[in-house]
Amino acid sequence: MILTVTPNPALDVTYRVAGLTVDAVNRVAGTDARAGGKGINVARVLHALGVPATALGFAGGRDGDALRAGLDARGIAHDLVATRGETRRTVAVVDPAAGTVTLLNEPGPVITESEWTALRDRVESRLPGASVLVLSGSLPRGLPDDAYAMLVRQAERHGVPVVLDADGVALRQAVPAGPRVVKPNAAELAGATGLPGLEAGARLLRRDGAHAVVVSDGPRGLYADTPDGSWRAVPPRVVGGNPTGAGDAAVAALAVGLAEGWDWPRTLAHAAALSAAAATAPLAGQVELAAYHDNLGRVSLRAGEEAPQCR
Repeated sequence: MILTVTPNPALDVTYRVAGLTVDAVNRVAGTDARAGGKGINVARVLHALGVPATALGFAGGRDGDALRAGLDARGIAHDLVATRGETRRTVAVVDPAAGTVTLLNEPGPVITESEWTALRDRVESRLPGASVLVLSGSLPRGLPDDAYAMLVRQAERHGVPVVLDADGVALRQAVPAGPRVVKPNAAELAGATGLPGLEAGARLLRRDGAHAVVVSDGPRGLYADTPDGSWRAVPPRVVGGNPTGAGDAAVAALAVGLAEGWDWPRTLAHAAALSAAAATAPLAGQVELAAYHDNLGRVSLRAGEEAPQCR
């Protein structure tokens, strides 16, 4: 069982607008609303792959009820702590004509100390049966900056490896606790380390405590710095879709690789292929399984390289 923790989940609302124009009236071609947040997207991808997963986090108010109902409708197991504050909404405006995604993210509720304690208790109760713990997304107001560090240490006491997908202070505070894999994107890595280039930033995070660092780098794929060496995994070219959930799909594959004991080349090939398949889907948390399997045979995997040319 893979556990995902999403401290700041959301009801994700996606608008499809062809030819989005700022400061003008825009006609919406389609709207979707679904349970979201990075860790919930990871759980959704794992569920699509047939991998047992349970989503943990917080949910409150009417939008929290809608979030739970959406997970139930999809058959995704969850154990969400009820909060007094209202679950946030995120809005993604997808312009398929321009190939752009504009995000509007609400801050989320203020989490109380008792609510935070309840989440830690639920994680603790499930860790003995877990193969991997995934920690994803921003921290809501009220949680300490070292919240992820606390959960990493909690998992380590049970011998459960952690995949961490965070940024800013939450990322830097958690790295010394020793997560098995840290997966920032290129901008998050630069912001957390203050260093140019993926190689230097990843090396710093590993020096500070991360066992391995896998960086999402847009169409250039994934750059990985691991105890067994460094690699660049470049997927086939992606055309169209919504890249918002591509990083979450990569995290799902990294978690599966840890759970199954795969080596790094195999894990990274799956992560790049699954990430590209997610980018072709219209909504975050979806993957085109046929594209995923097709991509697997077309991922370019190169050892010891930071930035080869895009395919």
